[in-house]
Amino acid sequence: MTATGEDHVTARGGPWWWARRRSAVFDISLAVVSALECGLEGIPFARDAGVPVAAGVVFGVLAGAVLVVRRRWPIAVVLVSVAITPAQMGFLLGIVGLYTLAAAELPRRIIASLAGMSLVGTLIVTFVKTRQDMVRGDLDLGDWFVPFAAITMSLGFTAPPVLLGLYVGARRRLMESLRERADSLERELQLLAERAEERAEWARNEERTRIAREMHDVVAHRVSLMVVHAAALQAVARKDPEKAVKNAALVGDMGRQALTELREMLGVLRSGGDERRARAASAPLAAVGVAAAAAASRTADDEGPCLAEIEELVGQSAAAGMVVDLSVEGDARSYAPEVEQTAYRVVQEALTNVHKHAAGAKTYVRLAHRVSEIAMQVENEPPGEGAASSAGLPSGGNGLVGMKERVSALGGVFVSGPTDAGGFRVSAVIPAS
Repeated sequence: MTATGEDHVTARGGPWWWARRRSAVFDISLAVVSALECGLEGIPFARDAGVPVAAGVVFGVLAGAVLVVRRRWPIAVVLVSVAITPAQMGFLLGIVGLYTLAAAELPRRIIASLAGMSLVGTLIVTFVKTRQDMVRGDLDLGDWFVPFAAITMSLGFTAPPVLLGLYVGARRRLMESLRERADSLERELQLLAERAEERAEWARNEERTRIAREMHDVVAHRVSLMVVHAAALQAVARKDPEKAVKNAALVGDMGRQALTELREMLGVLRSGGDERRARAASAPLAAVGVAAAAAASRTADDEGPCLAEIEELVGQSAAAGMVVDLSVEGDARSYAPEVEQTAYRVVQEALTNVHKHAAGAKTYVRLAHRVSEIAMQVENEPPGEGAASSAGLPSGGNGLVGMKERVSALGGVFVSGPTDAGGFRVSAVIPAS
């Protein structure tokens, strides 16, 4: 971050009330010059006042040295300059004091009052001095010259430093305001960057979860059926060669289907990454997630899983040795692609879980078409003794979580859990629109 505002001033702080060392050196130099000027002007003042010259010089030096505190007490400097105006000394003190007063952050009425006092004092002193010079004969001009000289000298002595100080003060306040706004904007940008990073991290996590869910739904079911058929093939290879050949053919078909779906997903992932390479720096996983979802769900032009394929899905499980009963209630109709795909995936994952955890158990698949929703339920009876799966299918524990995420994303309700009879039930209700 750029050092601005108070941090910038503090880094170059000066002694006492000065913000910078350069300012202290400059004010001390002005005070020395002003003291020398007032000290020299104190000599004729002492002669005219009838006091010792040394006293006049000391008085002038002390008065001129007041300029050293002009940044801390500008009002005091102007008052001193007004006070010594009758002594005809403090020209530099008065100009610098008025400039500092006008540039300071003081109420305008105070600035106007003190500038008016200085104007009146200079006007009176100039008027009297010019009048005396004309009486003594030092100036041989008309009577008009006295007020003209007094007004010109007083305005020339007062107006320029006051106007310049007002301009510099306004400019300084404007710069401070801009600096504060820049600091505020920088803090806001930093906060926005942090929030953007948090949102990006959240999006990355969401996309990782989504990709994992799509990969699981696409591959897990067919691979599970392959493992079940392979186990059956091993069991009947010697006893029933004809059945073994049939099971081997089923394993081959399942493997080809799994490879086809996996190849489609990876192809879309790769092409999606190429098409979005220009935007990959801002949201790389978002493009991957969209591509994965498109490959898994095939919601666009591809013929993706739909409710019409549930009968075939049930038939595949039956071919793998599962006793499964399918019942459909209501009039079948078409739904939105995402609704049909989600319903299909729920039934698919539920049947996969039966293969994994309750091999040999009778399973009931129920599908109900209602007015504004579609409901599905997959329930299996408890497996009999010794009917545990011999295929040794692994379980990652993500199937039920993925089903619930899919259904909830469409505003539906998902419930799963054991039944009173010792089996397991998976139920889902998805809005039709």
